[in-house]
Amino acid sequence: MFGNILKKIFGSSNERDLRGMRKIALKIKDLEAELKVLNDVDLTAQTAVLKGRLAQGETLEKLLPGAFALVRETAVRVMGMRHFDVQMIGGITLHRGKIAEMRTGEGKTLVATLAAYLNALPEKGVHVITVNDYLAKRDAQWMAPLYQRLGMSIGVIQSYQGADNANSFRLNPEDEGDLVACSRQDAYAADITYGTNNEFGFDYLRDNMALRLEDKSQRGLAFAIIDEVDSILIDEARTPLVISGAAQDSSALYQTVNALTLKLTLQLSGDEEADELTGDFIVDEKSRNVELTESGHQKVEEILIE
Repeated sequence: MFGNILKKIFGSSNERDLRGMRKIALKIKDLEAELKVLNDVDLTAQTAVLKGRLAQGETLEKLLPGAFALVRETAVRVMGMRHFDVQMIGGITLHRGKIAEMRTGEGKTLVATLAAYLNALPEKGVHVITVNDYLAKRDAQWMAPLYQRLGMSIGVIQSYQGADNANSFRLNPEDEGDLVACSRQDAYAADITYGTNNEFGFDYLRDNMALRLEDKSQRGLAFAIIDEVDSILIDEARTPLVISGAAQDSSALYQTVNALTLKLTLQLSGDEEADELTGDFIVDEKSRNVELTESGHQKVEEILIE
């Protein structure tokens, strides 16, 4: 009863979180006027300013309002798209490692740019995980003009097809949205890397099997944004990622053993009463087992020595 009274006065934990996020959204909105008067060069330079503040000891949480306002203003200028206040709340939720539920068409891809940019400032890399190769490539190319204007590099990981065709890309800095092939390491070295959960997972397993540091693809794990999180962390997680080695060709061994067994003779049931066992193996039909006799062991050894 006492808990219900407190809940009515202060609200649930979710309501309190939302109130706090709405206050931050208002701070972001207040910064719009300051950024609107900047020219494009000065606006892009704000990324270096934020990185400088981070180097001086400020936390990402403190940088959040300025970073989100910068992404919003840049998106308006470059793409003609403006983040709504509710999308700012979604970005805050993602940054804090929580789940943001949004319907199709409510701008999930645009919301992800907020948390991706903020967490790319420490230059440790951000992974944006999608459910398939098409979405990874599409989202990276779609948001490329925004990221590039903010001074962020983009990598794209596609299905691995061997060393000669790794299917990894970086965005061409001279042409916004254009992808150019690159090594797996270069794609992971980008500030923000798009790919599927399977590719990120298999690359992690391959890195743990690498014998040399230079053979590793990923540079570390810092922050990830997962699209369709219920599908990837629940449904997809039921299928484990396994890397198996090449199967050995044992056909020659099977043929050798088969030829050996044809030289052995079965010990009949009546032979067990004799002083010397005349057969090489015994068949137990009940347990479906075959066992070599003493003479059988000796005969097999002699054949193999030959």
